[in-house]
Amino acid sequence: MAVAAPAADKRFRRAHVKPTRRRSWREQWLLGARIVVVLSVVGYGGYRAVDAAFSSDALTVSRITVAGNSRMSKGEVLAFLEGLRGTNLLTADLDSWRKKLLAAPWVADAAMRRVFPGTVAVVVSERHPLGIGRINDTLYLIDQRATIIDEYGPNYAELDLPIIDGLAASSTDGLLVDESRAMLAGRLLTELQRRPDLAKRVSQIDVTDLHDAVVILKGDTTLVRIGDERFVDRIQTYLDLVPALRERVPVIDYVDLRFDERVYVRPVGGVHRVAKTKS
Repeated sequence: MAVAAPAADKRFRRAHVKPTRRRSWREQWLLGARIVVVLSVVGYGGYRAVDAAFSSDALTVSRITVAGNSRMSKGEVLAFLEGLRGTNLLTADLDSWRKKLLAAPWVADAAMRRVFPGTVAVVVSERHPLGIGRINDTLYLIDQRATIIDEYGPNYAELDLPIIDGLAASSTDGLLVDESRAMLAGRLLTELQRRPDLAKRVSQIDVTDLHDAVVILKGDTTLVRIGDERFVDRIQTYLDLVPALRERVPVIDYVDLRFDERVYVRPVGGVHRVAKTKS
């Protein structure tokens, strides 16, 4: 191979150039073998390190904390997470475990996170019962979406909630609650939450007619027909009018408030009468 000498560098000597020595096949084979051995040792060491890390007590779920529960006990929450304890903290599929927890009737939502060492922290959001659904002669606690939470019994006697009729499904597909009627009841219950003073006065709700919810107030036998919107406004209108209505109709069967300024009043055993809400 020819070597060009820099013209301006007088210090350049041919002796400075040494030909490259090529390795023999035996030397190349030995070098390759050494590299393979080194990589094998490093790889095995890495494998043992990872294996040791994954089998470490710090990475094994040994503790599950629960927060946010009120109606459910910690034991009831942990029952839905049976099998999580003892798994690897890094590889545990917390999303799947969360879905299992969401199957609990009282759980509206849940969050789970890893906390080192060896802990899974669980925070649950419980459903808030707003009514007692009467379905096929059985009473159930229901939330603002008319979702069944639990069967109503003596353990919930302290809850002062309205009884809701008309929720039962007419189909034979196994569903207890009619979805459309549940939505009507849910909207009514949700709107009442903005007026706690009115919510406390509602004794019964009937959603049999999808376009005409009926309420009965505590201490009153009158059926108050409020349609499918403006629930709070119409209940308040009834309360404002009832003293004057009682003077004209002592015993009222029902009051229909669905027609803007006209209020229809039916006495018990009598015929309709019409009153105006505004002059």
